[in-house]
Amino acid sequence: MLNGYIQEHQLSHQESIVLLLAMAPHLSPEFLLNVVSDEFPGGTDFPIFGGVKGKNHRGIIPTGETVQFILGGTNLQPRLESLALFEEDQFFHKNNVLFLDDVQLGEPIMSGKLLMQTDTLHLLTTGQVPAPKLSTQFPAEKLETSLTWDDLVLNEKTMLHIQELEVWLQFHTKLMDEWGMKSRMKAGYRVLFYGPPGTGKTLTASLLGKYTKKPVYRVDLSTVVSKYIGETEKHLASLFDRAANKDWILFFDEADAIFGKRTNVRDAHDKYANQEVSYLLQRIEGHPGLVILASNFKDNIDEAFTRRFQSIFAFELPGPKERELLWRKNFPEKLQISPDIDLQLVAKKYDLTGSNILNIIQYCSLKVLSLHSDTLTAEILIEGIKREYLKENRLF
Repeated sequence: MLNGYIQEHQLSHQESIVLLLAMAPHLSPEFLLNVVSDEFPGGTDFPIFGGVKGKNHRGIIPTGETVQFILGGTNLQPRLESLALFEEDQFFHKNNVLFLDDVQLGEPIMSGKLLMQTDTLHLLTTGQVPAPKLSTQFPAEKLETSLTWDDLVLNEKTMLHIQELEVWLQFHTKLMDEWGMKSRMKAGYRVLFYGPPGTGKTLTASLLGKYTKKPVYRVDLSTVVSKYIGETEKHLASLFDRAANKDWILFFDEADAIFGKRTNVRDAHDKYANQEVSYLLQRIEGHPGLVILASNFKDNIDEAFTRRFQSIFAFELPGPKERELLWRKNFPEKLQISPDIDLQLVAKKYDLTGSNILNIIQYCSLKVLSLHSDTLTAEILIEGIKREYLKENRLF
């Protein structure tokens, strides 16, 4: 697998050595320690070799200085040339393969640890990249659904907008690479879904991924946002770095919490909150994949973001026609509907969202089962609707 990876990406001799060096602690923890011990049995710091000890790892973790020594020894020219391997326009950074860890202020840049991205390590050792799990390092969870496009009930205008996204997901690579638009257009696609809760924003994101065969990850904003200065940006950096070049769909639900409008600076808290928004703007613009922001209200999102969206879709409350369709599509097949229930009238009279209707159907189905019946009566249906209205403090 390793040899195939090197050939596939046409890595240079120097790049291949750096790749192997980054893998060494994972595959042979004692390797670099033995290299130094063989040369200096009596022990030595051997500072030109670089390397540091880890918190748990008892061997040597290579650093940029280790790379310099192996590629150039004490020869200044190749040591300087090795710096270029870690620049932003080079293979390792562009493909999120490996990187040099940050160093303390005032310390040499190349004294940072040489670290391999987890996904790269899995790819080179097992041939597969496992799906990431929700954590502070990856604050997102995979969205999946067993439903189909037929289960999604939206107005015709919104459905046409969604078809535009499907077209982009299908052809964006061809547009950018084969048609040569990479130099003229920014990578990625940014879209805002806005509308009341329960109108299909999350389901739409899930279905887009399902039918274009692209993983959808919903960002957990409670994990991302931190009260500590710099932590929010750190969590977001980890997320976007992991998602880069993966062809994933990132879905920020309830995006107001972090993409909200910037405020006038009154104190340090406002200053750093605005910095978070600015950082997000930068990362989203540079992300090569599809980013979907979902909000209850369009006006809650900072204009700096909305100006950079390619599309803004309104998810409106369903009208009588859509509500009737939602009722009919979501009733269990084994549930008999009493003849005294006029679903057209129910849909016209009661203003409900898709999630409201699903909640009511669940309540009514369980109620019918508890009565050892298979027939939904008008009395049970009205009881379920009333219960949903009261839950939202609405007049029935």
